[in-house]
Amino acid sequence: MGRWLVRAGLALLAVLVLLIGYGALIEPRLVLDEERETVELPGLAAGADPIEVALLADVQIGMWWANTGMVERAAQRAVDADPDVVLLGGDFVYDAGPDVDPEVATVLDLLDPLLESGIPTYAVLGNHDHASGAVTELTTALEGAGVPVLVNESVPVPGTGTDPLHVVGIGASRPGVADPGQALSGLPADAPRVVLMHNPSAFPDLPADSAPLAVAGHTHCGQIALPGTPEWSYLGLTDEEEVVVDGWAPEDHGADGNALFVTCGLGFSVVPVRINAPPQVVFFELRPPA
Repeated sequence: MGRWLVRAGLALLAVLVLLIGYGALIEPRLVLDEERETVELPGLAAGADPIEVALLADVQIGMWWANTGMVERAAQRAVDADPDVVLLGGDFVYDAGPDVDPEVATVLDLLDPLLESGIPTYAVLGNHDHASGAVTELTTALEGAGVPVLVNESVPVPGTGTDPLHVVGIGASRPGVADPGQALSGLPADAPRVVLMHNPSAFPDLPADSAPLAVAGHTHCGQIALPGTPEWSYLGLTDEEEVVVDGWAPEDHGADGNALFVTCGLGFSVVPVRINAPPQVVFFELRPPA
């Protein structure tokens, strides 16, 4: 009996080692999930050409053993797809330390193919960008590279028609910067729009029919998404907030006429491991309503 227990224990240990190895070395560094979604977007003129939108989030530079190679790969994947617009969903920096400049410079280096592509690109900042004290430096660097950083405001996207697509950017819910009302205040009532936020917890505060497509990051899709182990994942670490963690929100989440998609992002939080939650770049094809 004792021999069988020892063997079972060794087998379990071997499985655990393999799982950790996979989660640290394989899934986050070699597996890039490319999600493609088609959305009928109100406000787009009948017969208008589709608009393709790419979404990247959660670069998390400053996290130990950061996922820099995957960030470069995802940025290049977005460029190769040649979308009409790219959205960056915040948390560029994880923990910058006393001098944020090296981390900010690394962010721009990793995103360089995208920044040099000429594709209209817009960003919001995330809670880690605020917590690390990198807001001013990130905003200056990104906007200097041609990427507007949106804080509760909207902008039209050039090259998307006579009634252009607008990007509505909402500030980070932590530390309390999110103001959906302000973000929507300058938007023409019938303008087609994508609402970009870092924290999906801001979504329920959007008025009905104001966000037919909202996109967010922040959750890493649980990062360690093993069945029955929420205490090891994002869900357990942030159980004080009720959020959609992965993909499309249920239809009854948020106000009528609004829809939310949460991406798995690219980087890490707390530990450099991803299991059943691979890095992700998402492409949305926006079409006029049928």
